[in-house]
Amino acid sequence: MMILALDTSTAACTAALFDGLGRCLARKDEEIGRGHSERLVPMIAELMDGRRADRILAGVGPGSFTGIRVGIAAAHGLAIGWGSELSGMSSLALISAVDSRSEVAVAVLGGHGELFVQQFDPLTLEPTSELRNLTPSAAAAAASAELVVGSGAQQLVEARGWGEARQAWPSAADALRLPEKLRSLPAKPVYARAPDARAKVAA
Repeated sequence: MMILALDTSTAACTAALFDGLGRCLARKDEEIGRGHSERLVPMIAELMDGRRADRILAGVGPGSFTGIRVGIAAAHGLAIGWGSELSGMSSLALISAVDSRSEVAVAVLGGHGELFVQQFDPLTLEPTSELRNLTPSAAAAAASAELVVGSGAQQLVEARGWGEARQAWPSAADALRLPEKLRSLPAKPVYARAPDARAKVAA
C-alpha cells in the first residue's frame, strides 16, 4: 500500500509518499510562488522513482484558484493511470500542522483582498470553527487564537492589533496527521466564496 499526498494551493509545491504503515518514505517541499503546472509532475516523478500509489490525497484548498486546479487535475490523471483511489484533503488543515500548544488560526490570502480563515486544534488538527471568507477586519474579529499562520497571517494580526503571525505553508508530509474526514473529501476545489461570475436570470 502506497499513498501519495500533494498540495499546490499556495506558493508552495509539496508532495510526500507514505507506506501502508503511515511512514513517510520520501517528501519534497518547495516554495515556488507560481509555476506549479511546470514543477508538480517532475516533482512527483522524482519522488515516486518508478513506484505507483494505491491512494492519492490532493489538497483541495481553499487557496490559489489556479494552483488548486493544477494539483487536482494532476491527481485525477495519476489516479486514472494507476487505478488509484483518489480523495481530497483540507489545505488549511495542512497549514495548521505547526508546532503549537494552543489553538491555531489559519489565514490564507483569497481574492478581492479577503482572507480564508479557520481555526484548528493543534494536536488533533480538528477544525474548531467554520471555514469563512472574510475581509481582514472581519477576520480579525472572528479569529480568537493567539497564533495565526499562513499567507494572510500578518494582515489578520495587524488588523487585530495583537497576536503572533507566522508565515507557514502546507507540507504533504503532514497529510496522514489530518483527521480521516479531512482527508476523505471529494477531489474537487473548495473555494469558500461565491463565484464572481453569475448567470443572468431571464426576466
